[in-house]
Amino acid sequence: MTGYLSSMGVRAGECRVGKILKEINQPYHELRRQGARNLNPVPYHAECMGHKLHLDQNEKLGMFGVTHVLAVDGYSSKIVGNATMPVKNNLVIYEEVYRSAVVKHGMWDQLRVDHGREFFMCLYMQEILSGHRHNLSRLPYLQTTSTKNLRVERLWPEVNCRVNYPLKQALVHMLDQEVISMEDNVTKFCISNLTCQVSQIGLCRVVQSWNAHRIPGRGIPNELAADGCPAKISPELLPSASVVASMYEQEFGSSLTWVPVFGTDPFSSEEDRCHAEQDFAENYPDISLLLNHAVNNDYAPFQDAVLHLLNVTQRYA
Repeated sequence: MTGYLSSMGVRAGECRVGKILKEINQPYHELRRQGARNLNPVPYHAECMGHKLHLDQNEKLGMFGVTHVLAVDGYSSKIVGNATMPVKNNLVIYEEVYRSAVVKHGMWDQLRVDHGREFFMCLYMQEILSGHRHNLSRLPYLQTTSTKNLRVERLWPEVNCRVNYPLKQALVHMLDQEVISMEDNVTKFCISNLTCQVSQIGLCRVVQSWNAHRIPGRGIPNELAADGCPAKISPELLPSASVVASMYEQEFGSSLTWVPVFGTDPFSSEEDRCHAEQDFAENYPDISLLLNHAVNNDYAPFQDAVLHLLNVTQRYA
């Protein structure tokens, strides 16, 4: 909360904020207090900004066509890249997470991911550009189990509580009441489309708040990462996702999924799609309000928006 306020330009002391939060929601405060006692004994070390870059995916909303990916610097704990997509996709992860982070902050010595295939393009370019790193004695990348991807794994509980679980509870309730059916491909497409947009708003809030909050004994991630990585790199050395995908397919002879889609796109023309989007936007001009209600246990606005989108899609598709 202090990080969120700081990202909005409001300076408030932790004691003052903690006291107010305790008064507003005593049960949640008590759970947080108990959770703070669960210390992680696993040691972690990163020498500087640019030593390790951790990438990981979150599929808590996977059954509804939503996947989040974060990139976190090991030294500063700053979230340097994020993306939300219907399903895990090499091209989106490379373009919106890895490439974006490297262009903005510089070249990391080592990229750390799990054994998922969705990171293959990132690993491919990390290997190609390994000669541009600051410390060439390190391996350019390392694949480990998800439980050992420490820096980014510790962030998912925050994302789940503030974004994924409220939206998931709203959608699961609609399933239980048989208001929606995830067996229908058009329904899957619509729910994925709206939930991706709403959850991306929440994810961006978490990122801004995390990067602006103070980590006891370390400092503020934004400040710790202010100078970026020691090794800077020209954007021209990082081709677009489509170019890298073609290079990868030609070299390894394997095919990649170029466009991530969950369900079936029902629109036969771009004109029909624009009409549907305009109709929906007239009724829901600010979808951030849907998230605001959901995270405060008021699921009706988000559920109503889902049903309205389904009706609009049927009308124009």
